[in-house]
Amino acid sequence: MRERLHEQLTQLRLRGIERALDGELDRAEREGSPVAEVIGRLLAEEEAYRREKSLDYRLTQAKLPWNWTLESFPFDRQPGVDRAQIRSLAGLDFLHRNENIILVGEPGTGKTGIAIALLRLACLNGHAGRFYNAQELLDELYASLADRSTIKLLAQLSRLQPLLIDEVGYLTLKPEQSNAFFRLMDQRYGRVSTIITTNLMPESWYKLFDNKPLVDALLDRLHHRCITIHIKGPSLRAPEPASKPHEGNPPKASPRRATRAK
Repeated sequence: MRERLHEQLTQLRLRGIERALDGELDRAEREGSPVAEVIGRLLAEEEAYRREKSLDYRLTQAKLPWNWTLESFPFDRQPGVDRAQIRSLAGLDFLHRNENIILVGEPGTGKTGIAIALLRLACLNGHAGRFYNAQELLDELYASLADRSTIKLLAQLSRLQPLLIDEVGYLTLKPEQSNAFFRLMDQRYGRVSTIITTNLMPESWYKLFDNKPLVDALLDRLHHRCITIHIKGPSLRAPEPASKPHEGNPPKASPRRATRAK
């Protein structure tokens, strides 16, 4: 009978129940549990299994390049970051209000780490977001023009909550890419949140995109309902200063390697 039950559960794709079946049946025989209680526990196992798989899927689809979290972010090494402000963003209210976040700072100051940590939190809380390097996103948009799949791609990108676009600044752009990027931001405007990291102040975007009317419209949409965070501090890629050895203790052979940050 148990073999038959396992076969039926496999066919029905009730993998959470199948995983817990033998243990629950053994427990029921041992404790004399009521049928309703056994069914309830099995359904709870199925629900937990589906939540787990859904989370795994969201994290996989998010394409997170590093496992940054707010707990791992070295706030003590970056005085240019307001810890309280970043912690307040962890509540994800900005997603509920469809607000954008723009993190501006020099390379290595931690803006990508903060952005990834917020995207990861969004995934953990049921949102379907995605990380993109800015150049890769623009190249993908450009490639979609060749097979006329741009409309479909824009529709997919417009549903991501949030969309993290990293390194707006180190770009090689064609006019078609600038136009496609504006179309994307226009479709996302007021509907979902976008997180952007950049080393450029907004006034430098005019030179980057080389289209003043387009940049005017782009910045108008991005800055409306937007939280802008300027990070002015040291690079986190620099080696940590060696701690002073206690008197009588030999010095360490080499300093600890710096944590990678962007």
